[in-house]
Amino acid sequence: MNYKLLLILVVAIGFTGNVFSQDSEGLTRKQMRDNAFVIWSGTKTTMTFFELASYCAPVFWYSPDEPELRLTSGKNIKIPTYFGFENPSDSPVVYYQIIKIIKDGKVKGSVMQKDYSDLNKSTIDISKIKGFEIDYNHYYKFEAGLGGHNHDTEQSQFKYLISKYKKNDTTYFKIIFIQATAKAHALSWYDNIYVVDTTAFETKLPFNILVEEGKHASCTDMNGDGMYTPGYDVNQRVNDAWGVRDVIRTGNLFSSTFESYMQKTRKPEHRVFPPLPEDSPHRKKNSVNGIYAPRNAVYQLRPMPSYKKAAPDKTLMHDMESYSVKAWPVVTDDYKKVLDWFESDLFINSLGISYRYDDKNSGISFTFPLLVVKNIEVPIVGGWLLNRIYIQDKKFRDFGYNLLITSSASAFLSPYFSAGLEVDKSETGTNESGEPVFEKKTDFTMETGIKLRANVTYSPLKFLSVLSKFWGVRLGIKNKGFPAINHLNYTLEIGAGVW
Repeated sequence: MNYKLLLILVVAIGFTGNVFSQDSEGLTRKQMRDNAFVIWSGTKTTMTFFELASYCAPVFWYSPDEPELRLTSGKNIKIPTYFGFENPSDSPVVYYQIIKIIKDGKVKGSVMQKDYSDLNKSTIDISKIKGFEIDYNHYYKFEAGLGGHNHDTEQSQFKYLISKYKKNDTTYFKIIFIQATAKAHALSWYDNIYVVDTTAFETKLPFNILVEEGKHASCTDMNGDGMYTPGYDVNQRVNDAWGVRDVIRTGNLFSSTFESYMQKTRKPEHRVFPPLPEDSPHRKKNSVNGIYAPRNAVYQLRPMPSYKKAAPDKTLMHDMESYSVKAWPVVTDDYKKVLDWFESDLFINSLGISYRYDDKNSGISFTFPLLVVKNIEVPIVGGWLLNRIYIQDKKFRDFGYNLLITSSASAFLSPYFSAGLEVDKSETGTNESGEPVFEKKTDFTMETGIKLRANVTYSPLKFLSVLSKFWGVRLGIKNKGFPAINHLNYTLEIGAGVW
């Protein structure tokens, strides 16, 4: 993401007039920019939690064969649904949480007034904040297909910035869409992340979330065409992004990474719309003869309840727990790090530790991000650049360092390639005192092979997830020497971590 372009976008939008009230066959560049990135614009300084959540809420889009649709469409759709301990509803229900508010450090006073009796009525002073993060949880009574179970809560996360500008002595505010993260199967490596592309004026708001058939994993759909396009609808960690794999309901994938045949074509009648407020700039374009979403279901928005309210249903409690935040929102005044906040979820710190078998020698291998605390994605082709250090042989006297590249961190099968140096310390005899004499030899090494990995959380080996959710096996062929190869052997690594 080009942060200079992001800042230019914020400034440019701040000085753009209100395009949404205009009827035009063609929009100017400025008008398209507002249409693609601005959730709301106006002069009011205070919003309720419910209002803010309503302006920012996404569309949920289902496969026509989603089991919980029960072959219905349009206004008859009843999913996502409400938690069993809550008041029933005849319409779909989505739960929101305003997770984080970034306060403008230049202003004083509280940015919100919380109403504990009714969180919907709590208020936020948007004139005092720089941005915020909001989550939308969607719940289903059961998950179908392979590994199916009762209770399935899923989540999509959104980040927004607040733009402020003055016109004719009046201060205007705009809420600008920045990032969407659609969670998939409770693993961060599978996240479908779309970060705003300042040139992509085809971005459709309200933002569209594709819901996986039967399993309900979420996927970003930037242009609202009902199809997942890698690198377009997801533009971060593309090789590891789950996408939307409707065929997983059958238990068959046939590929370790996303393929286009895995998704089914979405139809407009299977969209469920958010309850956009009357003054939302995106309500009119989804209205016919003044009626909003006349052919589609519109969901209710409710504040996310505590998972403890699900007692005594322990299964539901466990399902809700990972998505239910105890005390929200959290307010921070570290406004100078707005872009750091924006960037914070674009990498995952990681470490792989494995037993290594290399040419009859046993040892330990450590694999970690290229910049130690930050993973580096390979430009254009995707994948990851990593450091690998291994020690082996008697008393770990041999040492090796490789620069390793792998196409994925989450696929169950992925290739890898590494190159580096190995220091081999071997015993050549003894001296006059009978002490062993060693010789050190440094060789250039290259290694290539495959990595097989699996999430053990829901397997018979789930006890291993205490150390890492991912465990795997690396099988490779290593050669020594350059330019001529003077030694060739197989290698094996078994251990914890995505690498």
